[in-house]
Amino acid sequence: MQTMSVAAARRTALAAQGFSDPRPAGEPTRRHLRKVLSRVRLIQLDSVNVAVRAHYAPLFARLGAYDPALVDDAAWAHSAKRPRMLVEYWAHEASLIPVEDWPLLHSGAKRPGWWRNYRPLVDASPGLVDDILAVVEELGPIGAGGIEREVAGSSKRMPGSWWERSEVKKVCEWLFGMGTLTTGTRRSFERLYDLTERVVPPEIHGRAVSKEEGARRLVENSATALGVATETDLRDYYRLGPEITRQAIGELVGDGVLEPVAVEGWRGTAYRHAAARTPRSVTGRALLCPFDPLIWERARTERLFGFRYRIEIYVPEPKREYGYYVYPFLLDGELVGRVDLKADRAAGVLRAQGAFSEPGTDRKRVAGELAAELRHMADWLELDGVVTGGRGDLAPALSQAL
Repeated sequence: MQTMSVAAARRTALAAQGFSDPRPAGEPTRRHLRKVLSRVRLIQLDSVNVAVRAHYAPLFARLGAYDPALVDDAAWAHSAKRPRMLVEYWAHEASLIPVEDWPLLHSGAKRPGWWRNYRPLVDASPGLVDDILAVVEELGPIGAGGIEREVAGSSKRMPGSWWERSEVKKVCEWLFGMGTLTTGTRRSFERLYDLTERVVPPEIHGRAVSKEEGARRLVENSATALGVATETDLRDYYRLGPEITRQAIGELVGDGVLEPVAVEGWRGTAYRHAAARTPRSVTGRALLCPFDPLIWERARTERLFGFRYRIEIYVPEPKREYGYYVYPFLLDGELVGRVDLKADRAAGVLRAQGAFSEPGTDRKRVAGELAAELRHMADWLELDGVVTGGRGDLAPALSQAL
């Protein structure tokens, strides 16, 4: 079994995630989006909108400034000439996935999510399921509130026995989890449900994939996105079960798709994708949102970069160490600092409320590179500039650099 240094594993992981590729010289296009998706395989969704919504940030980290309509059109609009590239489903968490991966996530390889708890409500209310599907078929894409009003307004049940809105929302989420409904489009980030058969092309929607094949291909997707990874890393990318993941890894090793390796300092065996590259160096810079696939698995981030990272949104403010919504800063293949960001649209500025360097880094250089990337982000978000706060050991140097 080959042994890899942590530095080599880190460069392999960065290359797999697209960080060894230069940013486009011109304006990024659908072709660039497709290339990023071929690497990361999915983009996580999240409702927090402190700096920029989570599904836009990983593309900015890899491509630089781009038109967010590139993602919107790929996910929530389609035509005969420009078919939909992305569809929503539970992957890592709520995510945008390539349309062609839809059958894999409905193969049975992935365990049912939290929405399975609504099954008793569905079993007790078959009429509600029928009513919801009838409304969506007639009026979709439509939000849960609109569905509730239509169901209540068309119900022939006696007054006082209308379906509760919470029940409608729960059944919508159950139908989404089952794959009967998906997101037709979004309006101010509100999910508007539509019949999946009207969103996913029939040749994909009707494709049957066995549980075992689904697991193999999802684990291979994980390995493509991670480059080199432990069994736990490969399982976490799509939140698969341990037994089916181990079976898939064994088959992929047997087929020569994965090769076992030992990474210095890592417990147990790791697996490198046979097509993974290990560049001699990785250059460039990027701001990574908390839900970027490079860092969303915190234990892996610590193993690769020696960088301890936790999201502190749910930590009471007096107990926060770094801030509410902190972006790690990637520079030349290392995580060298972090910055607590907020897009203050009322004031027209990007606020770097706190800035912190990692031990042993050149603060002056880090501050200069971070200042340049923050200006780039502010321009992308159509803000007038960057304003620094006073928190953190890097704040004075960052303020000076700006």
